[in-house]
Amino acid sequence: MEAATAPEVASGSKLKVKEASPADAERPPAPPGQGAGCPTPQLLPPIEEHPKIWLPRALRQTYIRKVGDTVNLLIPFQGKPKPQATWTHNGCALDTSRVSVRNGERDSILFIREAQRADSERPGPPQSIKLVDVWGFNATLEWTPPQDTGNTALLGYTVQKADTKSGLWFTVLERCHRTSCIVSDLIIGNSYAFRVFAENQCGLSETAPITADLAHIQKAATIYKTKGFAQQEFSEAPKFTQPLADCSTVTGYDTQLFCCVRASPRPKIIWLKNKMDIQGDPKYRALTHLGVCSLEIRKPGPFDGGIYTCKAVNPLGEASVDCRVDVKAPH
Repeated sequence: MEAATAPEVASGSKLKVKEASPADAERPPAPPGQGAGCPTPQLLPPIEEHPKIWLPRALRQTYIRKVGDTVNLLIPFQGKPKPQATWTHNGCALDTSRVSVRNGERDSILFIREAQRADSERPGPPQSIKLVDVWGFNATLEWTPPQDTGNTALLGYTVQKADTKSGLWFTVLERCHRTSCIVSDLIIGNSYAFRVFAENQCGLSETAPITADLAHIQKAATIYKTKGFAQQEFSEAPKFTQPLADCSTVTGYDTQLFCCVRASPRPKIIWLKNKMDIQGDPKYRALTHLGVCSLEIRKPGPFDGGIYTCKAVNPLGEASVDCRVDVKAPH
């Protein structure tokens, strides 16, 4: 017959008590100090319990904080003997100058006064990238997702290209949600390498795989066919694009007349006064430059007024313009 008594002792063990029976008489005598009718105490081994962490419900998904915010995480645990809680960041010890840890009997607290970007975990790089095809100015790429997403959903992939001449990397696609893409607008004659970064809410992966093969953008063979060229005829008869303007001047003050002419071949310019040729007269100075014809009347007198004509002549024809010049006495 077994009694169901289990008083607690200081050591944490339990005591069992049995009632004596006739069969017990054949057993060896009890140690000194114990009577035949006294119960025999038996100590049980101490109870052991494997460590276990009770993760709060709020921490069972991605824990997001902004840069500069305070981070205060309380993680309960249990186990016998008392577990020793330790914290690490990416397998390395914490920076005690920024992060403090307090371990209690049943929980551990991690405290960061101001969170930094380096406290988060970025995703791992895509496992591989392959150049599938190159045609025209385009290249097709494929890659495999990263093994480690940083404990959060990926926002996409960033694709970059670099030509072998400069070696500089340029982003051609951001947050691509597929594991393949087509890169367009590549330059003829260049060779390109490509790489892909994975991105989550903490940023881009620290490294990126690079294509083993280069994309060579070949210059397509071009056959030029010459076309017959028709010689254009630019010859034309003289034509005044800006006529002479009537003017009034004062005796003794130099006066200039202007007009513009267009012709091919270059025309001969003849100036007339009252239909009389004045070429070679020292009182007049005629100039022609880039189709602009000018006549300067030096210190005109009362008899220099009249009708002035500019005539342009070439093998295809002639043209002329007139104006009136009045010379007045000073007041």
